[in-house]
Amino acid sequence: MKKLILSAAIVLGSLTAMNAQAQEENATPAEQTTQTEQAAPAAEAAPSEQATVAQEVDAYTEIKTEEVPAAVTEALKKAFPDAVLTKASVNDKKEYQLEVKVDDKEGALYADETGKWIEKN
Repeated sequence: MKKLILSAAIVLGSLTAMNAQAQEENATPAEQTTQTEQAAPAAEAAPSEQATVAQEVDAYTEIKTEEVPAAVTEALKKAFPDAVLTKASVNDKKEYQLEVKVDDKEGALYADETGKWIEKN
């Protein structure tokens, strides 16, 4: 009987993990950012890790889209020709957060001042 209950618990846990992964893969970039920001405080992480996440979110200062370096705008045009830059922000490391819109989808992209893309979770 114990083995049956344990097996059922393992199967249910696996299905839950697979469902969460499938939803994350199907989410748009804007939804993934929101899910990541919501999941970070709920995660069972050390307080210092949670503080780091909060600092990363707050570290960007909004700038005018005209102030984005030419290398970054050229990289955006090359990688996403149909993208429209709606908002831009920069942090102390000269990393740029670009809020872009392609058709009806919106999301955030990150690049350094030379136009090299940065992957952020």
